[in-house]
Formats: sequence, structure tokens, C-alpha cells
Amino acid sequence: MTGAPTTPGAATGAACPSCGEIVPARASWCEACGMALEATAAGSAEAAAPAARVGTVAPVGTSVRTCRECGGVVDADGWCTVCGAAAPRPRDHVVVDAGDGVGGVSDRGRRHHRNEDAVALHTGTGDTAGAPTVLVVCDGVSTSPDSDVASLAAAEAAVRTAVEHLAAGAWAREATEDALVAAVTAADHAVAATAEGAPGTADGPPSCTLAAAVVGPGEVVAASVGDSRVYWLPDRGPAVQLTRDDSWAAEQLEAGADRALVEASPHAHAITRWLGADSPDPSPRLSSLALDGPGWVLACSDGLWNYAPTPADVRRVVDEHRADADATRLAEALVAWANAQGGRDNITVALARVGSGGTT
Repeated sequence: MTGAPTTPGAATGAACPSCGEIVPARASWCEACGMALEATAAGSAEAAAPAARVGTVAPVGTSVRTCRECGGVVDADGWCTVCGAAAPRPRDHVVVDAGDGVGGVSDRGRRHHRNEDAVALHTGTGDTAGAPTVLVVCDGVSTSPDSDVASLAAAEAAVRTAVEHLAAGAWAREATEDALVAAVTAADHAVAATAEGAPGTADGPPSCTLAAAVVGPGEVVAASVGDSRVYWLPDRGPAVQLTRDDSWAAEQLEAGADRALVEASPHAHAITRWLGADSPDPSPRLSSLALDGPGWVLACSDGLWNYAPTPADVRRVVDEHRADADATRLAEALVAWANAQGGRDNITVALARVGSGGTT
């Protein structure tokens, strides 16, 4: 996430001394070029992050010893001997194949120094047979400390809580909405807990956004806090964005401002609500939609929709990459597409296929 939470009296951004990109106040890294903006131990939060758990986030490519930046040789210490770039870390590229037409991918992108996104998925099998499919995408607020830890804690807590509430009962919209509220509450508490016992910083406590979707028989229910999104992309008919961004840009557009001017503003991605100990309001926005045919439910961070800002744009990109693709391969293709556009932010995509051999 490139935008910081908007809070009263927040300081304005400044230009990166390396590339000139405007960066948020108190940012430790320039997300355009990766330059360290102050003396911070970039690896400290990475070392503190909990290991990715098989079944929720399954890291791939961790044994690759070729530099992704220049193709040079990576030394035993994890750094490229040619350009000095760090080798891929487990969170740099995460693939989750949940089966039953459900999959997700989370990627560091081309410009960010670490992956602060997280994805967690569930399909109703095994001990939770009958529980609906659950997709959760979280995006760490890059100006807050340990945002990578926060996003992973939130994603895992949200899926676990949603499944606990949904596994025992038959599908009902009201019960699903209650489950999502409980899931977001659990995620908020999990984010706040990551700051317990840690020294306070001027950047505030860890924080992240969240977008979640529960896919049941003929219906999807979505919840969001921040600017990660959920879409319904039917095979036939227009795409629908199920979530509303909690951001400065969304407020300006709703007030009638010109889209081009709003999207060009350095404040465009500043969020107005988030999860974390300093959140002004962590309660989710809820929405639901009846599904009258086959298609895809897609949840994503702004690393994808930055390059496809409208539902029609997202639909076009998915249509370009969907031929003969299952959920995980399609998620990989969408992440690769966003990286080809510049990969200026972390990119996370979670997908559930509805109908035609999919999840419902």
C-alpha cells in the first residue's frame, strides 16, 4: 500500500533524494526506487515476522539463487554478488492453491523492498466440510512499523474466525454477515496484538487493510476496511465492485471531483480507515450480491487495481488471461501482468471460481 492513513495533523510528504518520488512523511523506504530514507534495520521486522504456514500461505521459490533484479549470482549470505540486491525471501512470492477452484498469489512487486501483503483462503473440506469458501486479502500500511507482520496476523485470524462461525450452520446471509464482522474484529485484535511489548515509535502501531469474501450457494458476501477490494466478474454481464474504498480518493470522487485529477493527486491512496490499535473505526463495510451464473469472485490489494481502477478494467485484464486457467494460474497471471505494468506496490490476488466446476 502506497498511502498512509490520514490522521489529523499528519505531516506532508517529501521528495526521495534518489529518484524524486514523493514519499509519505516518516516513511523509511522510497517505494519507487527502494532507497532507505533513514537509518533503519530493514531486516528487523522481516526477522520478527512469523513464518508462513503451509495451508494458509505456502512460499515458493525460496531456494532460487539467481538475482531477480539483474540475473547475477546470489551469495550464501542472501545478497547478489553483482548488484547487491537481496535474494527472494519466503514472503516475496507466496502461492496458495486451496483446490476446488480457489487460489491466490501474493508478490513483493518490482519496487517495494518487502512484501507487506498477505492472503489466506479456505474451502469447505475435511473437518470444516460444508463451510463456505472464504477469501481474505490484507495490505500492510507501509508507513507503520511491522506492517508485514500485521497483515499476516490479520489474514490468518480473519479466515480462522470466519470458518469457526460458518462451519456449523446452513447458509444464510445474516449469519454470514455476522461471521464477517466477527472475523474483522478478530483481525483487528490480532493486528493490535502485534504491537504488544514492542517499543513505541513515532510512526504509530502496526496497521493494515482487509478485504474478505464469503462465497456460498448462489451468493457472495463481502467485507472491507481500507482500500483492498472484492469484485464479482461473471462470465457474461458487467463486472461489479462489491466493496467501497475507505480513502481520500473515494471521498473526492463521491463529491464529484474529476477522476483524472483525483488519481493524479499524491493523496489519492491515503486511507481513512484501517485495522490496528490506532484505528478510528475498524468496523467493516458489508455488501452482498446474488450470483446468477458462472464467474469469478476476486479479492485483491491495490497493487493490482492501481493498474485497472474500474471494474470494467479489471474484467478486461481477467478476460485477457483467463483462457483454460484455474484459480491459482489465473492469480499468477494477474500478478505477472501487474508487475509488467511497473509493479510499484505489493500485489495480491485471491480467486474463487463459481459454477463450471468451481467452488459452488
